[in-house]
Amino acid sequence: MRDESTEAARCPMEQRLVLDPTGRSRDAESAELCARGPATPVDILGVPAWAVADPELLEGLLRDPRVSKDGHRHWPDFEELVPTWPLALWVSARNMFTAHGADHRRLRRLVGAAFTTRQVAALAGRIEALTAALLDDIALTPAGTVVDLRERLAHPLPIQVIAQLLGLPDALRDSFRQTVDRVFSTTLTPEESAANAAAFYGMLDELIAAKRERPGGDMTSRLIAVRDTEGDGGALTEEELRDTLLLVVSAGYETTVNLIDNAITLLLTHPDQLDLVRAGKAGWDDVVEEVLRREAPVAHLPLRYAVEDITLPGGVTIRRGEAILAAYAAAGRHPVRYGEDGALFDVTRPVKDHLAFGHGPHFCLGAPLGRLEARTALRALFERFPRLALLPGAELEPVESLISNGHRSLPVLLTQDD
Repeated sequence: MRDESTEAARCPMEQRLVLDPTGRSRDAESAELCARGPATPVDILGVPAWAVADPELLEGLLRDPRVSKDGHRHWPDFEELVPTWPLALWVSARNMFTAHGADHRRLRRLVGAAFTTRQVAALAGRIEALTAALLDDIALTPAGTVVDLRERLAHPLPIQVIAQLLGLPDALRDSFRQTVDRVFSTTLTPEESAANAAAFYGMLDELIAAKRERPGGDMTSRLIAVRDTEGDGGALTEEELRDTLLLVVSAGYETTVNLIDNAITLLLTHPDQLDLVRAGKAGWDDVVEEVLRREAPVAHLPLRYAVEDITLPGGVTIRRGEAILAAYAAAGRHPVRYGEDGALFDVTRPVKDHLAFGHGPHFCLGAPLGRLEARTALRALFERFPRLALLPGAELEPVESLISNGHRSLPVLLTQDD
């Protein structure tokens, strides 16, 4: 049963900050979270939690062994809330994203081999070729025609890369993309979310069956080999196999889609910053890190849980079993680390650190790959189309999500000739 005595649950609804599931209030929410203090009671689609926006505090909690991501073990509300919560998949899957302690280390080790520095560097040529092909296709657009760069570049590049890593058949790519988009949506009903999860698992089962029949050198085949060789009770259960693939497919491209999308948007709306890059006063690495800080691709990441009571600076206590939400979008602009101009986009900003890829044991394994894809795409795009511009008068609408931070479309006009 739910423990209504916990502080987050006892906080009256009118005092909790109700997070906007459509993403339209993100900037205002980030400012409010920063203003309310280190940890704020919030409502996430009906679930109470502590949102942590202070980057110093959040960094500490992300590496604190008293904070778990395993809701099965450490969230007393799990059994009651998850069956009817639209974000159930985010806390119920069994993979390294939701594991804690020894289980997390075991699962992370199995996936980590695909994301070593050497493995990522080996993909550089392939990423450049994929980017060039996408830009070649975009270049065929008739003059004056609007191009949606989220659809034509930001989306296809990461999903093609992750498809290669996992060995996704071409026939499944579009279906996986549509399903992942709905995983990140926070406007679905519980029934719609459950149906989407079932469809996702159906596609994963199809992929696993195909790779068991005809294995290759991809990550899916390697994980299946680990599972089938060691069997029940070994390195990987069948449930963990499915959920690990679910994680890699989902997180493996959505974050990078938003990173590329936000980078293009910020550069086109801040031409002075693009000029600094072109003048050699800042590099593409500077752009990528500043975009990650200023517009974290994942705004809020559910959920973590206090394994025991945790008293924060200022006297607030997060009680054992209470949920914790990492508020990455707010943390990236917080004045405690970035000063009063934290909301400004400045590619020459001296403070480069941020928490957009997390911190501590759960730091994103795909961070080097995402950075490489974004750097490659941005450099090639702005070299190929030096007079690229947003469609005049375009109103960029956010994706309908309190998790994913990007745009529904990114309409631009392009010119190849300088």
